[in-house]
Amino acid sequence: MHEEEDILLNEESSDLFEHFKIIVDKGQSLLRIDKFLGLRLENISRNRIQNAAISNCILVNNNPVKSNYKVKPFDVISVVLPYPPNEHEVLAENIPIEIVYEDNELVIINKPAGMVVHPAKGNYTGTLVNALLWHFKDLPLFNTGQIRPGLVHRIDKDTSGLLVVAKNELAHSKLAKQFFDKTTERTYLAFVWGTFDNKSGTINGNIGRSPRDRKKMTIFPDGDSGKHAVTHYKVIDEFRYCSLIECKLETGRTHQIRAHFEYIKHPLFSDLMYGGNKIIKGNNFAKYTQFVENCFNICPRQALHAKSLGFYHPLTKKRLFFDSELPSDMADLINKWREFAASN
Repeated sequence: MHEEEDILLNEESSDLFEHFKIIVDKGQSLLRIDKFLGLRLENISRNRIQNAAISNCILVNNNPVKSNYKVKPFDVISVVLPYPPNEHEVLAENIPIEIVYEDNELVIINKPAGMVVHPAKGNYTGTLVNALLWHFKDLPLFNTGQIRPGLVHRIDKDTSGLLVVAKNELAHSKLAKQFFDKTTERTYLAFVWGTFDNKSGTINGNIGRSPRDRKKMTIFPDGDSGKHAVTHYKVIDEFRYCSLIECKLETGRTHQIRAHFEYIKHPLFSDLMYGGNKIIKGNNFAKYTQFVENCFNICPRQALHAKSLGFYHPLTKKRLFFDSELPSDMADLINKWREFAASN
């Protein structure tokens, strides 16, 4: 049920990175910070802590420090680490995956719609992580028992598109830091109901779980709840009652694009949870109703694809950019609407 999310360590939001905050006691003697954190954080190895320091993921009083920094009383320590081991056993499964790019540090996956990214309640097999454990069974990172090895972001089960996965702990920490710092670039294509007066815009609105349906996210426009979320969009093409939209994210919240576009009355086409699976625009004529039903059958999931992904390589620091084609269901859907708009 996730979507376009960074993986912080926040229990309430299930965001994307581990995040610890420690205020050093007044009686603390000088001690290397890697030793200090090794004593304070359970199930986190000193090696992982040192990798986090190399990646500037350990902050003292808001400034990054190295492993040999000596903590002092009242220091405020913040730590961001890749996700911890999980109590559930995750099995390796020989599931085909589309690898777009691969080197010793990372792999780029083009995930199909219908595949869950990582195991969770109700989905402990058939996920991308099960497949990664098989394909990278000789790599130490995929033998740690973690439920999210190498993951730094994720997309929803029924969203297709690109994901980057780290192949070792140092790459994991450095990629995670980029998502945390929001220096990555992610572009999505969404097919939504309705057309737009303004061909580009920004949706601002805190996102949090709906009080009425905990599976669904909702917008808190007053900012009194939820988390800050910003989506930029521009119209790529219009098809009388629907539009193809390019989205760029400033933040990575659960269901961000789906919730934001429902909020502005343009739900994603065929999105069951956010109301896009019914006729929002058009007329009640039987021919039109049948046409839309046929389109729902062509793309029976939210019409959303994670099209491109840009970030700095964790080792070479070179800027990388990957792009992908629309999957066949979304491409066929758009062609149907293009033919409809041309003939009506």
